[in-house]
Amino acid sequence: MPQLPKDLTELKYGNIETNRYQETYQDYISGNITKSGYEELQKLWNWVPDSLTLSQKPIRTKIALAYGKDSDGNLKIVVDANNNLDLSDDKPVSLLEMNEDNSNKDSLAQIHTIDVTVETYVEGKIRSIKTPLFIMYNKEYNMFMCNFPQYATTEYKGKKIAICSSDFTDLSYRMIGLTIIKDDMKKGEKVERNHVYRKNEYIEIGDGNYKVVEVNTFKNKLILERTDLPKSQLISSQVGYRPFPFEKESFQQKTTIALEKLKGKYVLLDFWAVWCGACLAEIPNLKKLYANVDKSKFEMIGIVGDSPAELLKELIDKHGITWPQILLDNADQIKKEYGINGYPTTFLLNKEGVVLATNLRGTELEEKILSLIKE
Repeated sequence: MPQLPKDLTELKYGNIETNRYQETYQDYISGNITKSGYEELQKLWNWVPDSLTLSQKPIRTKIALAYGKDSDGNLKIVVDANNNLDLSDDKPVSLLEMNEDNSNKDSLAQIHTIDVTVETYVEGKIRSIKTPLFIMYNKEYNMFMCNFPQYATTEYKGKKIAICSSDFTDLSYRMIGLTIIKDDMKKGEKVERNHVYRKNEYIEIGDGNYKVVEVNTFKNKLILERTDLPKSQLISSQVGYRPFPFEKESFQQKTTIALEKLKGKYVLLDFWAVWCGACLAEIPNLKKLYANVDKSKFEMIGIVGDSPAELLKELIDKHGITWPQILLDNADQIKKEYGINGYPTTFLLNKEGVVLATNLRGTELEEKILSLIKE
């Protein structure tokens, strides 16, 4: 337990994990978790540990924090920026609250960051690094959200490639997203969502089409695999490809939902979780859309991962969710096949079952679907 700050009251403390795979591995090696517990987590995360990429010696993957009220009753947070487990030498800062006025979170994440020190394991060596940490507070759900607004870079065939880890939510580089940085890209310019490629998706570089395989942290290399197959023979969750087909039972009606049988309609696949603040905030928008759309031309499927059935039922009842939901179990391959790194993640399919767009939400999603149905 870290030393706590002295100037705050009603203190609560916790930590931010930068690499749960390394933390779990070193806990197992140190005897802090049982073999059965270790194996259960591997199943839960669909994870096969590679000892070459993991340090047997414990490293500092966690960042301690505490929050409480100052003398004026304002909520403050203290982050152990130098990772010395002493929060008394760190300055309390005000929390940025999530609201409609700060919806441009990409820009906010670049401004409101704290540089923190953590350790990582690369090329067989433990390295101390500094990384920017961004924390935002969702008052409605009393929830803290954070990310690490940084990316790694490499080059291939003269093209500069940027790589982020788990949608900027950790530093493990197990789940990755990458994009080609254009030569004429300006400072602060954003990359379109459709130009971010994930594990098992395909990226065109020069005259070749390459499957994104992984980042090998032991060798500190990005692994790509060239393919000569045409798009029509490839399965991928990215725009322009046919996604992984599935047949699953509806959580509410207990009927079978087959993706193949939904051809002829526009289909929205919405991957979410019951504990995800951004997902919960999106429910009113989805509810409004589903109530006003022609269901002979459009269907919406919620695909719920990493969530207990009882909490899903509570949310369905509380919010009056009427569109079909699929509850995934820990062994389900759908998350892996669709490259789900975080929630919410959405895929909009056209009438032929090809991915038309990804990660549309709110007004942007509603306008897109209504315009398609009117065509």
